[in-house]
Amino acid sequence: MRKPVIWIASGVAIAFLALAFALSIQRVTVTASGIALTEKGWQAGFSAPLNQKAERSGDLYITDQEGNRVEADIRLENEGHTVHVNGLKPGAYTLHIKKEAVKGKRFKSLRSDKIDFTVHETITSVSSEKELKAYFDRAKSMMESERKALRQESATMESANDKAEAQSGSADHSTTNNQVAGVDEADTVKTDGEYIYSIMGNTGVTISDIRNPKELLKVLELKEDESFYPGSLFLHKDLLIVLGSKMSPDQGVSNRQAADMIMPANEMTVVRIYDVAKPEQPKLIREIGAEGYLNGARKTGDMLYFVTNIQPFYWIMEKWQEEDLRPAVLDSMEDDTPKLLEYQDISILPGAVEPKYSVITAVDLSSPAKSELVTKGYLGSSEQLYMSKENLYLTATIYEASSSAGGQARSMIWNPSSANSEVFKFALDGINVAFQSSATLKGTLLNQFSMDEHNGHFRAVTTEGNQWDEKNPSKNHLFILDENMKQVGSVEGLAKGERIYSARFMGEKAYMVTFRETDPLFVIDVADPAAPKVLGELKIPGFSNYLHPLDENHLIGFGYETTAKKNPQGGEPIILTEGMKISLFDVSDFANPKEKDTEIIGGRGSYSPIQHDHKSLFQHTQRNLYGFPAVLYEERERNKEFWDVDFLGAGALIYEITPEKGIVLKGDLLEGKQPGEQYVDWEKEIQRILYSGDKLYTISMKEITQYGLDSMKKENTLQLQ
Repeated sequence: MRKPVIWIASGVAIAFLALAFALSIQRVTVTASGIALTEKGWQAGFSAPLNQKAERSGDLYITDQEGNRVEADIRLENEGHTVHVNGLKPGAYTLHIKKEAVKGKRFKSLRSDKIDFTVHETITSVSSEKELKAYFDRAKSMMESERKALRQESATMESANDKAEAQSGSADHSTTNNQVAGVDEADTVKTDGEYIYSIMGNTGVTISDIRNPKELLKVLELKEDESFYPGSLFLHKDLLIVLGSKMSPDQGVSNRQAADMIMPANEMTVVRIYDVAKPEQPKLIREIGAEGYLNGARKTGDMLYFVTNIQPFYWIMEKWQEEDLRPAVLDSMEDDTPKLLEYQDISILPGAVEPKYSVITAVDLSSPAKSELVTKGYLGSSEQLYMSKENLYLTATIYEASSSAGGQARSMIWNPSSANSEVFKFALDGINVAFQSSATLKGTLLNQFSMDEHNGHFRAVTTEGNQWDEKNPSKNHLFILDENMKQVGSVEGLAKGERIYSARFMGEKAYMVTFRETDPLFVIDVADPAAPKVLGELKIPGFSNYLHPLDENHLIGFGYETTAKKNPQGGEPIILTEGMKISLFDVSDFANPKEKDTEIIGGRGSYSPIQHDHKSLFQHTQRNLYGFPAVLYEERERNKEFWDVDFLGAGALIYEITPEKGIVLKGDLLEGKQPGEQYVDWEKEIQRILYSGDKLYTISMKEITQYGLDSMKKENTLQLQ
């Protein structure tokens, strides 16, 4: 009777071994675009490395659309995780991967041994619905493959157990703190010196009359319908331009309705243009829009440009596969109903693999009621936006396979520390926006201040890797590219184990702040694009989130003070933020930058919008005044291990900052807490500060408060709610 038991045990053992072997097989996933440019080449990323000899042994080869082998420059990069192909003429091709190409093939399974792609001389418009759906099919297939691999490997593991270019405004009134001179950025508050136009919350646009300082008046609130949520503003001559979002059950596009359901709508970015020659009687003269959420907007001259990002729902649910994949656009001059973008206005960006659009709209404001409107859709996601007067740059993160991820799947969502950036350049000529070229940069960009254009060259700073990865610590780079987006110079490997907290380009100099335990400020000479070099470095406690030019030899840094606390677990100390910090940097001796003056504000827990939003900076350069909203706390020690904070007050602070006198407090516009008040009243929290003539104004959701610019004394208050 014992023999059957032996057979049963043996059967269980065999089944277990089979399961263990199946789980040990690593599914090799591939990420690749179906489109490439001749000058840039084509590449594919693999979640497991390929054998370095594969490029020479014939285990990797290219065929044309007739199936004939063609000569090509095939190179393995990124420790075998990336195949780069160059030297192909325009046409359709297939990369073939033999199983011998996969390193350790005994325990790896390649999901596809063929990858089709097309090489073009330049990007072209999508020709048909079929081509558009083919792009989304490819993206959907890649995502499903990666998700499946992630689930399989997770199961295996569980079973095993950002010359000064900022605009400072005229002598009469404030303007937005813009990154590039002559390129206006949308903001929540704008003024022409006579009226203040503000969005506080998403209920509407408030127009306030400040012409008579003794009698501030709320003129009206623009709130036409419940479905429109204003987000930012421009003023252009007699025009008020309101950018916001709008949701609609069907976006007005009939062929998006399935037989048994209405497809959920994407957000639509809507731009409403008002004639405010008479601010008390604004007239809506045009409404335009593009599907997707707003990535960014800029205005230069008479031109308005805005970019939206949209991800169609197609790839999420099988039952929506028949839906039209084109973005919807709106122009009230033609129709009140959105319509789908024409195929001829859609292109696929080189290297694009994600099922997302970047939609660029250009509007001529010289004749806003009837001028031409152009919208172009580009397949490929975008994140950061930088614009000069001549060019628009969009960035996208490319998650790379990395050998540091061990035996787990090494694809984009599973190892985000290994990432590069794709930068797309578009030339601007009025309403004509044309893709020029693209480039891949090692690492990721922090924000718009990580980029700059100067004398035809594009400059950028990036952080590569994870600062907490002890085996492969992060490092920081500066890259300079020519007008064709070809790299001509770089400085690489700075501040290992740290990441970039802020950056600023000022003509022929670049400044970069990195941080982990101290704040190194790097001064980099970029006068010669082919040979940038670090001139000096300053290490101090704390860090700066935002760098602002004071003059050619001085910078203002806004950030936090820090302290190091002993780590009870041993190892590196614990870094704690203290109060807010203003630093005045003297870089006149480029080799020896100095922190000339500092101001510590409040204690732990204090904060200001200036930490993350450069447009909250108040500046009056004629008076050397700089300010920002502030909410102050101070820490109290309850016991040796636990810290708590007390609310002190909120309002705004105004400083005179000069190389001669340093940082001098000129206006303490803080209001202390009321009895029993533990937190700031968010409706009264200051969001923006501006001036007109000899008056200064703070703007919150509830009220506008007026101060004398000379006395800094409160003079008047206008209730907005």
